[in-house]
Amino acid sequence: MDRTARIVRNTRETQICVNINLDGTGTAKIQTGIGFFDHMLEGFAKHGFFDLEVEVSGDLHVDCHHTVEDTGIVLGEAIRQAIGDKKGIRRYGECTLPMDEVLVLCALDLSGRPVFCSDARFPTERIGSLDTEMIREFFYAISYSAAMNLHFCMLRDGNSHHMAEGMFKAFAKALDQACGYDARIAGVLSTKGTLES
Repeated sequence: MDRTARIVRNTRETQICVNINLDGTGTAKIQTGIGFFDHMLEGFAKHGFFDLEVEVSGDLHVDCHHTVEDTGIVLGEAIRQAIGDKKGIRRYGECTLPMDEVLVLCALDLSGRPVFCSDARFPTERIGSLDTEMIREFFYAISYSAAMNLHFCMLRDGNSHHMAEGMFKAFAKALDQACGYDARIAGVLSTKGTLES
């Protein structure tokens, strides 16, 4: 089954195109205009084994908010579309990931119900040209547009770069797990018989 999606979204603030293959090898072609954000999306693709192309033209002369948040919206839509009917997938994913001194837990449920929770508090306001408060907005946007429960627990904090990188990598590993197939699952993994809401 082909688990790919292409989403294009154009507004007065951003023009975004995302291509994703959930069953890829981790290749990435990323251009958002924000160097550190590009680095995080490349890590997401690599560690989740997703083939990912992201091209963004945003109003960075204002700030990075629209570019980051809207990328989250479009990436979440692409993930949801690529997953498809969710038949046979594990649904749940979890990863506790060490990133040097930092330890971060990510858990998610492809339930069709959007919820986002995170206790991450960054010690700096910026990493390169990315405002650290936008990391929360990015994952919030993904959780709602992909309709997933998404939780982060910062078990041990530290350097802002390490915290952000740990979150992106843990999310990639948890999503890869949740999207994986289990031959024991007939239909969708729900007593309700649906994972749409």
